[in-house]
Amino acid sequence: MGNFRSRPKGDYIQNTNWQELYVLTEHWKSDLLFYRDDLKFLNKLLQRYFIWITKEDNLDAVRVLGQGIMNHSAYCNKLLERIKEHLSHLAGIMDEPFKNDANAFRIEHQGLEDDISLFVKEVREIRKKVFSLTERVLDSEHLEHLLQHG
Repeated sequence: MGNFRSRPKGDYIQNTNWQELYVLTEHWKSDLLFYRDDLKFLNKLLQRYFIWITKEDNLDAVRVLGQGIMNHSAYCNKLLERIKEHLSHLAGIMDEPFKNDANAFRIEHQGLEDDISLFVKEVREIRKKVFSLTERVLDSEHLEHLLQHG
């Protein structure tokens, strides 16, 4: 899959100014809010079709995927909390640059970016699985329904 980072490559985090890191972090926050809504939509999509499922293997697949969505929704909320704290730390550094450890902050920033990048990759995989499973379930359940009532 690809690289889901939203910053220039190289040593950007180590060399950019605090304002640019703040803007980048706000961008991450915006992205995570979108992904949180996306996960809610995917969960509603699964719930909507869940009541029509009659095959046990389809039920199991939907349950597993639904649990993954719930886990990622909770993780998204944790990432949003980390971003909130991160923005607060960043504001403190911008206000009093000599009072804080800039190198430690940049390492923290890199770790947060890595976690967000992995989260985005996983949510995109979940989205593909939800759509694939929904299509498969609808096709197989519809065929089953036609054979029984057709």
